[in-house]
Parts: sequence; structure tokens; C-alpha cells
Amino acid sequence: MRTNSKTLMLLAAWTIGGAELTACAQGSADQLQRLVETSARRILIAEQVALAKWDSGAPVEDTSREDHVIVSATKAGQSRGLDPTSVSNFFRAQIEANKLVQYSLLAEWRRAGKAPDHTPVDLASKIRPELDEVDKTLIAELEESTAIRGSASCRIDIAKTVGKYVSAHENTLGPLQAIALDRALATACIGARR
Repeated sequence: MRTNSKTLMLLAAWTIGGAELTACAQGSADQLQRLVETSARRILIAEQVALAKWDSGAPVEDTSREDHVIVSATKAGQSRGLDPTSVSNFFRAQIEANKLVQYSLLAEWRRAGKAPDHTPVDLASKIRPELDEVDKTLIAELEESTAIRGSASCRIDIAKTVGKYVSAHENTLGPLQAIALDRALATACIGARR
């Protein structure tokens, strides 16, 4: 079988292009993986927030803090060229997921008549700064994952990435945290309808 130079060039271009597409797809999966991991870290902090609120008797709802987080995140996102509405929606979902965990845990502890044994948790000086750092990381990851979050397959890609993460971390994530993680990433896609 004879191959001419045009055929060889086309075959080489196709092979290189395929490798680039595979690398691009892998890079996109890595970007989503990092976004999912950081969202999961934020959800795991929710137990500490719930313990702090158990100790202090503070309500789960803290609209002034929530507004502050969303405004700060939106400004940080805009400075990186991100759409303010999508950043606001994303962080609202992060907050709602965190509150879902808090409400559930507090109700569980009330039914039991006590919270788990723990050392007192200082929300203002320990937990909020940790959440602020996670939020900064989320902004960077939103910027890095803009292309895949705008793709037609975004919702499917996120659902699969969350499923993979939950399966790999079943010792630390229960059903409540898995549901919260789905909630946290519900608005991560840009312009996706399903």
C-alpha cells in the first residue's frame, strides 16, 4: 500500500489534533475536579459552622454575612473578568448548600438532645477566615474553568465529576454532604439549560 506525503501529513495532523483534544479534555476534567474538591471542602466546613452556631445559639440565617460573601466574591470575580451574575449565583448556591448541612445537623442534634463532643468553635476568628480562603480559591477555579463551564456538556460533566468525587470520598462524605455538593454546584455552568 502506497501512501503519499499528503496522506502522511493529514494522518500526522489528525493524530496530533486528537492528542491535543485528549489533553484539552483532561485539562477540563482537572479544572472541574478542582472546583468540585474546593466546593466539597467548603461543605465540610459547614459542620464546624453548625457546631459554632449550636454553641452560641445563633441562627443559621445570617443575611448580612451572606450578602458580604456574595458582594466580595462578585467583585473578586469581576476583577478576573468573570460575569458578575454567574459569580453571584454560584456563591449563593455555595451558601445555600452550606446552610442545608447546618440545618440538617442542627435538627439531628436537637432530636438527640446534644451535639457531638467538641471543643468550642470560634466562628468569627477561626471558621470565617478559613471560608474566606476557600472562597478565594473558588474564584480562581471559576476563572480557570470558564470554558468547560460554558460548554454544552457542562451539567453532565459536573454531575459525573461530583459522582466520582463522592465515590472516592465515601468515608468522609455522607448522603447529606453529597446532596449539598450537588446543590453547591447547581449553578456552576454558564448558560446551560438542562
